[in-house]
Amino acid sequence: MQSSISMFVHKTAFVFLLVLNFSVCKSADTFFVSLDGNDNNPGTKDKPFGTISKAQDVVRKLPGNREPAIIYLRGGTYVFKNTLEFGVNDKNIVLMPWGNEPVIFSGGISINPSKVKRLDQTAYANEFAEDARKKIGVLNLRELNISDYGQLHSVGFSRPYQPSWMELFINDKPGQLARWPNDSTIAMGQVIDKGSVPRNGDNSNRGGKFVYGSDRPAGWKKSKEVWISGYFNYGYAEDAIKLAAIDTVAKTFTTAQPHIYGFDSGKNWNRWYAYNIPEEIDQNGEYYLDRERGLLFFYLPSIVTKLDLSMLQDPLIVLEGSQNIAIRNISLEVSRGMGIYMERSQSCTISNCVFRNLGSLAVTIGKGIMPFKTQKHEGSGEESSRVLGSLDQHLYENTTFNRQGGENNRIVNCHIYNTGAGGVSLGGGDRLTLTPAGNSVENCRIHDFNRIEKSYRPAINIDGVGNRIANCEIYNAPSMAILLHGNDHILEYSTIYDVCREVDDQGAFYYGRDASERGHKVRFNYFHHLGNANRTTAIYHDDGACGMEVFGNIFFKAGTIPILIGGGQDISYKNNLFIDSPLGIHVDNRFQNWSKNSLDKDGVIDKRLKVVKFNQPPYAIRYPELVNYWKDNPAIPKRLVFDNNVFVRIKTTRKGEDGWFIWSENNKVSDIYPYNWKMMDSRHFIPDDTQLAVPEGWQILPVEKIGILKNYQ
Repeated sequence: MQSSISMFVHKTAFVFLLVLNFSVCKSADTFFVSLDGNDNNPGTKDKPFGTISKAQDVVRKLPGNREPAIIYLRGGTYVFKNTLEFGVNDKNIVLMPWGNEPVIFSGGISINPSKVKRLDQTAYANEFAEDARKKIGVLNLRELNISDYGQLHSVGFSRPYQPSWMELFINDKPGQLARWPNDSTIAMGQVIDKGSVPRNGDNSNRGGKFVYGSDRPAGWKKSKEVWISGYFNYGYAEDAIKLAAIDTVAKTFTTAQPHIYGFDSGKNWNRWYAYNIPEEIDQNGEYYLDRERGLLFFYLPSIVTKLDLSMLQDPLIVLEGSQNIAIRNISLEVSRGMGIYMERSQSCTISNCVFRNLGSLAVTIGKGIMPFKTQKHEGSGEESSRVLGSLDQHLYENTTFNRQGGENNRIVNCHIYNTGAGGVSLGGGDRLTLTPAGNSVENCRIHDFNRIEKSYRPAINIDGVGNRIANCEIYNAPSMAILLHGNDHILEYSTIYDVCREVDDQGAFYYGRDASERGHKVRFNYFHHLGNANRTTAIYHDDGACGMEVFGNIFFKAGTIPILIGGGQDISYKNNLFIDSPLGIHVDNRFQNWSKNSLDKDGVIDKRLKVVKFNQPPYAIRYPELVNYWKDNPAIPKRLVFDNNVFVRIKTTRKGEDGWFIWSENNKVSDIYPYNWKMMDSRHFIPDDTQLAVPEGWQILPVEKIGILKNYQ
């Protein structure tokens, strides 16, 4: 059923694109906008409008039943002080550059590099070490009439999505608040006071105290607001917290805020780095803003051709209730907030766009939740448009929250990188009725998407019902690539690598803690080179996760535990290829021991099943095995099917009791690679032309269709 829905959505979107392309060549209404135009002009190529909003007003007056109107943008950088809005009266519009003229939507201010003064030529020279004075530049923001700097704030696990503070971008590359160490972290010393623990209900807001064990902080004498970032307790929960005090004699940090789990030390990942320190401006990209004087200090590269400061906190573009809007070939950048926000939109397409140098994420489809005022692991909040805020925490307690993400919207052929807090938040669909949305992210390259916020800020956060991720390439992240909630989603033909680079106990593709979230299909993806020395996985079925079909995927050096099933059921792995890992599959019975309270009456699993009325239609019909969830001892893993899989150079194929597996004799174990892998970016994989005798009925893996494709429609 889901496959046919997805095929219908894809075909519908393709037909719409053909209509748009046809209309460009035929009789579509066309209007032009130029930075040199004037809104009193007729909007022709020779006499263009001066603003996009003027073109919108004209298009809104056209007949409703018409071919899509095209708004052509002449090349240049369009600076946004306010959001570009498309509402319910905006239908059948294509917004795109004219010809090959580059168009940039910017939420920032561009500064003439001539305004920069070298530190040794200013009155502030003696504030820095002598050997740094010729290497640091100074911008006086007050002289430039810039006063809205934003505030540094805590970012991390269980904290809300928020717009960033003002950031500096040098030669189109994001700057870094001056930090130490530059490219590494320091082990936490003894914890003297773990501080309050909000996760346990302690809201006294008492910071922690621990030994930092280094001589370096003794040199931070001019620093007025030092922050530290690190994994202060568990390895999946990074946090960034302001320091209240530095004792250079006892060598201790005291934090101004608590960490949600309290501070701890002694584990591999319990490490920190400090930032917002003027004395540490010592490499390209590093900067420090003296907020009291409005002075921006930064390390001077050999050549400065472009300087930008991010300003806009709201989304650059909003589509609310719009239909058939196509936004093409535009670069959205240098803003504190998100790139595009969509809500209740129908058949809108964002294609061939670049999202970079944003303080938050690139695209949001669906409503969010106003940021909680206090730090919470979960809770109920006020739904809101144009923000994400505390959505993660709200969804944890309100699992059927309908984000009103619209239907049949596509993000396709886009490049997303250097964002602050993830890539795409992909919502849509109704969990109570299991009505699919058909929204999708397709053929997109997403990387380096955690500049500011790391924990639970994936490349794609997918929720709701019936949405799709296809042919994406996701890489370079400290934490997860995809976070899933909801039902009947598809992940296919994507390649995911170099993620989970810092964390422990986390997966590149992660979901869990809700036995009603079923119907997902994960097929023909390539997971490789994941994780670090800690516990990392390719697919993490956490805390009783259920109901996923995993078919035809490749797991090559895919973490320390490529597949982890934490007490779940109704999961199948068929026709998958596992290569070069110490372990293939781990299954445990956590609901019988350390996590058994999850199955308590009115506990987390019970609440989430009750809210969807799991034993009544539509759930009882769509997922008939779910009806007997409580009658069939859910504490024991069951109906975990493994058939026709190939394990190559896997030291241990599976870990767990035999009774938890339905393990077919068709699973093959070998030391010989079954394919010639020259066609894939295999990262030092040595091809072997020897053909392994694969299981009977084995489906050849379509490796040529995996990842970013050219001429994708």
